[in-house]
Amino acid sequence: MARLILKSPYLKCGEGNSVSGYMRYIGTRERVELLPDNRPPTRKQEQLIRKLVKDFPSSKNLDEYFDYETKPTKAHASAFITRALEENWPEIQQSEGYMKYIANRPRAERLGDHGLFGDEDAVDLEQAMRELDQYTGNVWTHIISLKREDAARLGYDNARAWRNLLRTNRNDIAATMNIPPNHFRWYAAYHDEGDHPHVHMMAWSTVPGEAYLTREGIHKIKSQLTNQIFQQEMLHTYEQKSQARDELVREARRTIRKLTQEMARSVCAEPAIEQKIELLAGQLEAVKGKKSYGYLPKSVKKTVDEVVDTLEELPVVQACYNQWCVLQSEVDSYYHDKPRERKKLSQEKEFRQIKNAVIQEAERIRLGEITFEDADLSENDEPGQFRGESYACWELRQIVRDERLSLKDRDGAVEELKRLAEQGDTHAQYLMGQLYRDGPLLIPDNRKAKHWLTQAAKQGLPEAQYALGKLLLSDDYEVRDPEEGIRWLKGAAENGSQWAAYQLGKEYLTGQAATKDTSKAAEWFTQSAEAGNQYAQYLLGKLYLTGQGVTHDQTQAMDWFSRSAAQGNQYAQFFLENQSSQRSPSVMLAVTNLLYHMSRIFEDHSLPRSNTGLQVDSKLRRKIQEKKISMGHKPDDHEEEQSQGGMVMGGM
Repeated sequence: MARLILKSPYLKCGEGNSVSGYMRYIGTRERVELLPDNRPPTRKQEQLIRKLVKDFPSSKNLDEYFDYETKPTKAHASAFITRALEENWPEIQQSEGYMKYIANRPRAERLGDHGLFGDEDAVDLEQAMRELDQYTGNVWTHIISLKREDAARLGYDNARAWRNLLRTNRNDIAATMNIPPNHFRWYAAYHDEGDHPHVHMMAWSTVPGEAYLTREGIHKIKSQLTNQIFQQEMLHTYEQKSQARDELVREARRTIRKLTQEMARSVCAEPAIEQKIELLAGQLEAVKGKKSYGYLPKSVKKTVDEVVDTLEELPVVQACYNQWCVLQSEVDSYYHDKPRERKKLSQEKEFRQIKNAVIQEAERIRLGEITFEDADLSENDEPGQFRGESYACWELRQIVRDERLSLKDRDGAVEELKRLAEQGDTHAQYLMGQLYRDGPLLIPDNRKAKHWLTQAAKQGLPEAQYALGKLLLSDDYEVRDPEEGIRWLKGAAENGSQWAAYQLGKEYLTGQAATKDTSKAAEWFTQSAEAGNQYAQYLLGKLYLTGQGVTHDQTQAMDWFSRSAAQGNQYAQFFLENQSSQRSPSVMLAVTNLLYHMSRIFEDHSLPRSNTGLQVDSKLRRKIQEKKISMGHKPDDHEEEQSQGGMVMGGM
């Protein structure tokens, strides 16, 4: 697998330490003979290698050492010696023996009198060395390498390509080293040696002590250069993905989708989790200010983490998280050698939203808020059939909703429906309002939706009055009018709409659009429940169970739950099965509500993030083409499909 290797040691200047010798060394090495020398290493090479490994044990981690160990040849020995010397320069320059060896080494690819390049086209080596001799800060010596086959394939087997790459990214490298662009100084040289051609880059700030570079910063530089170097190959990879990998991703996403649907429908009691959420609710009582994970005391954060970790143990959550980890690991393997670490769900940054969902649920319990569990309501609250509908309106409605027909035919039906509405047909007006509200045949426009729904509502159509009431209570500031919305809902309820009565009960219970009044809420829920609305029956059961707006009555509660459960309401069935529990309904439903929220969060993350953020579009193709040409490639260079399976960044 292709990978970029980046090392970033630094040299100290001042106090008798001279770095200019290193600059001369990297800038004046002559090009190494590329013909492979498969003869055994010389005795001097073997002796020097033993000394290097003894003096600098970390040298064993170099790829060149692995090549030498695998196949001890003169060429591999030479390549390892060079890299080991370069990586340990501060200590090397103090050793006369090593320096004598360096003085007699073959040297670098030259762009002129020397191989040094930087921001300028013509680098004055002697002047650059004098600059370093007078410098007193730290100088970083980045060593960037590729395997020979990757360098050749990707066009990075020459000094000019590397020069252009580093110039392009110099400001990003400076920022990562915490150096302002105008303070950033750098020089580099390309060494075309052995199986691992590489670039030496010396970088520092004109202000001593200003620069610093962390391990995270080194990784960021490597990631930036990697994305640039492998961009063309990555484009081909994204365009010509392996069918096996593509299917793996699709199958993983299908599995996650199936699991999240199961999670969203799950209704369960988990006393251990419920107890922790109750504990959290009590802890939140003492928390002042914003109740978000980042603002909580450590002790409260610990409880939140414990809740999430316990939720992870639920089979459906565990299965979904495991599948996500498999999918993310597959994508990560495209960019990293190191396998992705499987963290606890509470420690996975991608799912921080779960922690805030836990906090919000605990806060609802603390405040005694009632939840409604009616997420699927929108699928059921507006009828598909209408009494008193004209045949012309019925026929047009069938055409509009038939997705098997051509778009032209359906658009034509909408035009006819509009003419019918303009002639005063109530049901046509109602349908026009729905089309402008929901699309897709018409561009959603809530102002136009309001216009047509109002026309139908004024003619006394309960369905239109209910739809208009909901629209006026929506968050769309262009049409929102809570007072008017409540008025239309009451009109619809008085005209027999069980859904309007249920919505009114919710509004009076929450106090969001009307003054909070639990007694009025109970009255509207009762009207809707008696008309057969399963959601109202369920809510009325919860009110009798808690004694909110009505007298506490366990028997009445179970009766309403039974009526709702008979219509398939799984939440009502849950309370029937747990009627002996002494816990509050909010606590009993805490896990169920959290599973619903978690299903949405997992669904949002079912498409894993790419470390590159690469978008394959015409703009990207243009940028890549321009980049290649600037590096000296012909416009059609490397256009053939790459067989490489992907790009992997080497470890530190």
